[in-house]
Amino acid sequence: MTTIAHAGRQRRAHARPSRRDPFAATPLTKAALLFTIFLSVFPLYWMVVIASRTTAQAVDVPPPLLPGGNLGENIARVFATEDAHFVTGMTNSLIVSSTVTLSVVAISTLAGFAFARLRFRGRKLLLGSILLTMMVPIQQMGIVPLYQLMVNLEWTGTLQAVILPFLLNGFGVFLMTQYTEQAVPMELVEAARVDGASTMRIYWNVVLPAVRPGMAVLALQTFMLNWNEFMWPLIVLTPDNPTVQTSIAFLTGQHTTDYALIFTGTALSVLPLLVVFIVFGRQIVGGLMEGAVKA
Repeated sequence: MTTIAHAGRQRRAHARPSRRDPFAATPLTKAALLFTIFLSVFPLYWMVVIASRTTAQAVDVPPPLLPGGNLGENIARVFATEDAHFVTGMTNSLIVSSTVTLSVVAISTLAGFAFARLRFRGRKLLLGSILLTMMVPIQQMGIVPLYQLMVNLEWTGTLQAVILPFLLNGFGVFLMTQYTEQAVPMELVEAARVDGASTMRIYWNVVLPAVRPGMAVLALQTFMLNWNEFMWPLIVLTPDNPTVQTSIAFLTGQHTTDYALIFTGTALSVLPLLVVFIVFGRQIVGGLMEGAVKA
């Protein structure tokens, strides 16, 4: 009887339909992901292809699809172009982007901690006023008075004119406020106060380790935005003291367009962004995985 009952249970188990994993990727999902990856990677690949070719080959029909052997020569031509001042542009962009990123991340993290976990009069009003600044295109609407201010300060043509207006932004404060509210429980802050920790000690030892992924996201976004900034440096800086984006603009000839030269300069300008993405990307993924393990 035991054998018969066991055989019956086995038949019923085989007869049950297998449950499908709801999170399993379907062939359509995989195809969509592969197509998305292709759309993301192909522009970078195409940039390298044109940067390694001559301008005559770049405009061929059909266009070349494989890298050529002129990359080293084109890189030498980029650095040899006197009007572009490419080395100066790369150095200036690195200084400006790094300074602005450190300032935005530091101030936004402090402000986010204050708005999220400290109680003081006028907190909601101040946070609301910061959110209002995100609804107005300040850079476009205030570019004329901002330029007049730089003229009055005699800062035109200097890096502080590019750094000062971007040392703080409302989005960073908003992002770190929301992230701190989710990552740092109020009970943890109160427990630290009971143990005798000061406000700055709580910020340094409790808040900063918890909001590190959010800081990495903000740092990555801020660095990329300031590295790619074109309009304001073009207006306030001189041609012999540019940033990298304005340097690329000066690679264009007066009568002809050297596509190989422009694509080579663009490829060189992308390299620091890739390095920053790799560094902060590891921090983001590591923080997310740490949070997932804790959960």
